[in-house]
Amino acid sequence: MSTRSAMTKSTFLCNVLLALTFVITPVFVVSTIPAVSAQDSSDSGEKRKTRKTPSMSEKVYKKLTEAQELIEAKDYVAGLAALSDLASEPKLSNYEKAQLYNYFAYTYFTLERYEDAIASYEQVLAQPDLPEALETNSLYTLAQLYFIIEDYQKAVDIINRWFTVTEKPTENAYMLLGQGYYQLEQYENSLVPLKKAYAMVKGRGDIPKQNLLLLLRVDYYNLGDYENMLEILKELVELYPKVEYWLTMAGTYSELKRLDKQMSILEMMYEAGSLQRGNQQLNLANLYMLHEAPYKAAVLLEKGMGEGKIEENIRNLRLLSQAWLQAQENEKSLPPLIQAAKLTKDGELDMRLAQAYINLYRYDEAIKSLRTAFKKGGLKRPDQANIMLGLALFETQNFDDSLEAFRAASKDKRSRKAAETWLGYVTSEKQRKKQLEESLQQRRS
Repeated sequence: MSTRSAMTKSTFLCNVLLALTFVITPVFVVSTIPAVSAQDSSDSGEKRKTRKTPSMSEKVYKKLTEAQELIEAKDYVAGLAALSDLASEPKLSNYEKAQLYNYFAYTYFTLERYEDAIASYEQVLAQPDLPEALETNSLYTLAQLYFIIEDYQKAVDIINRWFTVTEKPTENAYMLLGQGYYQLEQYENSLVPLKKAYAMVKGRGDIPKQNLLLLLRVDYYNLGDYENMLEILKELVELYPKVEYWLTMAGTYSELKRLDKQMSILEMMYEAGSLQRGNQQLNLANLYMLHEAPYKAAVLLEKGMGEGKIEENIRNLRLLSQAWLQAQENEKSLPPLIQAAKLTKDGELDMRLAQAYINLYRYDEAIKSLRTAFKKGGLKRPDQANIMLGLALFETQNFDDSLEAFRAASKDKRSRKAAETWLGYVTSEKQRKKQLEESLQQRRS
């Protein structure tokens, strides 16, 4: 019951990827023009080079404002026409071109024309001497757009470029980079920015976002680092308690061979009514059997089958019968075994049913089951079946048929010694019974 089987790509990772969907909210510079320049200091304390505040002509400013009003009124056709008209102006400054393409990008994004939006942002960034705010916002939004079209390598390249020009990156930016590396299946690289984001949040005394923890969890999973994955899961179930996180934690304990912990979690979930799927309940039943709690397993299986959650197939019915048998509830072990035997084409389960009948001293029913087993065929050990049949026939005083069964068993060297012992004993008992009957006959006469 390893994590790789209990948490397959379709059950574990598929759920993770759905949960990992990163809500990308592009940050567009569409504020009233002209933009304000910034004079910031780097983390090392050195002064960043001051960029001049770009200028914009009144004519261009007026036309951009008109286009902005059309776009905000959702008249995108007219807005794009106004922008295209402005683009035909021959003497636009670099800054004016940058703002023009910024408006194009925003409009294309709104229309979900992502390729056009990307091309427009590339044009923004191609202009020299951009204001820092416009450059950083454009880079960050461009990275997110590459995420949208699933060009993850480009997204990673752009966000890394953004890190070189921004002064105070947030944990969201590190999460974005981490997710980019994750999508590229570079899990070690993905962990670096994610750990940094986690440290930033913890350093402020804040609660980590669920998506951050999910990204960390899936990276650790893909790297096979189940110990660290477990620590993340503990935080997830504490902060964002969900059934899937508890189940993943149970599977992780299984991978770490801590099956007692796995059983405890599943049992807690079952008692809370959270373990609703049949395969989940079967997993708990098997853990009960493994930890020598067959009665709990039997009760769970019987209830699950009664509710239609656990399928009444051959395997599950056999498990239920075995659970009742190990719980020393021999009578209760019979109905599921009878039901399972009826579903099989070979005689193996009929042979097992016969053994159960013999244990309960119900020899006539054992004989009937063994006859059915031989009729169905496909027995792995027909010699053992004949030993059982001989025993049941002996107990019902059918000595001749019993001897015949033991002779058949003696043909297999694996059962020859036991069969020959029984042949001697049955022959002796047959003779003793005959002598007893003859003696009684003489007394009557």
